[in-house]
Amino acid sequence: MIDTYNVPLPRLAEEFQLSIAHRSTDFESIRVTVEDVSRPGLQLAGYFDHFEPMRLQVLGTVEMSYLRRMSERQRTDIFDRLFSFKIPALIIARNIQPDESCLSMARKHDITVLRCQEATSYIVSSLIAYLKSALAPRITRHGVLVDVYGEGLLLVGESGIGKSEAAVELIKRGHRLIADDAVEIKKIDAKSLMGTAPKLIRNYIELRGIGVINVAKLFGMGAIKAENVIDLVINIVHWSNHEIYDRLGLDEQFVDILGVKVPQITIPITPGRNLAVILEAAAMNNRQKKMGYNAAMEFTQQLNRHFDENSGQSF
Repeated sequence: MIDTYNVPLPRLAEEFQLSIAHRSTDFESIRVTVEDVSRPGLQLAGYFDHFEPMRLQVLGTVEMSYLRRMSERQRTDIFDRLFSFKIPALIIARNIQPDESCLSMARKHDITVLRCQEATSYIVSSLIAYLKSALAPRITRHGVLVDVYGEGLLLVGESGIGKSEAAVELIKRGHRLIADDAVEIKKIDAKSLMGTAPKLIRNYIELRGIGVINVAKLFGMGAIKAENVIDLVINIVHWSNHEIYDRLGLDEQFVDILGVKVPQITIPITPGRNLAVILEAAAMNNRQKKMGYNAAMEFTQQLNRHFDENSGQSF
């Protein structure tokens, strides 16, 4: 199930150190639900077709200087119409003081007006980046997320198959844990997923027979990481003599998570296989593929050349 999120306006004001020029009566309950931020342009000229009232509205030097050229009556009419859409808040950049026409209409329509010290372009871009992360679509999946040589490996498989034990072995080999048992995954852009651990179980691993351990206190702060991009999904399964497993690595598999296709491989395990070493090799191999080198493809091409040279037939 995909969770939906919102950002309380008071938290946003605290995060960006926004001062309150006018506080609406529902200030504490206002929630920002869209990541886009607008700078009213045509709206100040009276054109409100296709206006998006769910967005935060930001005024800067250009907009405020344009408004100053209007008569007080014209400014009042513009703010009257702008605030009638019940926008989440109006933010005025560069610490510009709103005039009385703005504040009077804010009181009339009960709209919050905020101010900030930063330049307009900076506050707009910062707000969009913050909201994009905070409001990103997200989902929680059962698994273990580890950082191996900079690659985010999401280990999935049935309960008790050895994901947490493999993570501990990787940690002992110098790699880092992001999440054990439950992984919160959010879509940060069209092609990337970010994984982290729920706050309640962050830095903890459950090992059957031992119990819950705190990785940060047992192995040190260098053994943990707050979040990581998910580069590869590894499905760990029990070895079956009735299954055919990929031996060359030519067949690329993907799994769809939140509309993003992530590379996936299946690793069958039997007693005696060193899963941690296999995961390290998988991480390095995936990194090579992203950098343009594919060992399986190179090996296949060498075979083809060998048979062409010796028999004239393509392998």
